[in-house]
Amino acid sequence: MSPSAGTVIVVDDDAAVRHALQFALELEGFDVHTYESGPEMLAEAALASHGCLVVDQYMPGMTGIELVDQLRERCPEIPAILITAKASDRLRLAAASSGIRQVLEKPLQDGALFDSINKALAGAPWPRRGDLGEIP
Repeated sequence: MSPSAGTVIVVDDDAAVRHALQFALELEGFDVHTYESGPEMLAEAALASHGCLVVDQYMPGMTGIELVDQLRERCPEIPAILITAKASDRLRLAAASSGIRQVLEKPLQDGALFDSINKALAGAPWPRRGDLGEIP
């Protein structure tokens, strides 16, 4: 067995998407933890403080951006990638102001997610919350 390429935490309320991402990421050598919702992930006592978060924006009860904002209190440096079926300029600005550099649209394009995760795990600089100021 080869060493892990890194840890990826996937949060998506759609079981099919969650399982497909887990399968694809594990094939690439990542250690993958999946959660159905933001509250489920935040309740995890041994939450990884390293790796990369891949989170869906539109979930019942808590959006992906709200999850990242709450997670930043516990793990301020963990990079986050937002996935969504509906990416608008306003959503991209909101994501960036929460320290989320990448917003990827579903269906995910050839290797875009893998490239983003690899950059995050390699330590590429990510914006901190509020670096872009307030959203108009």
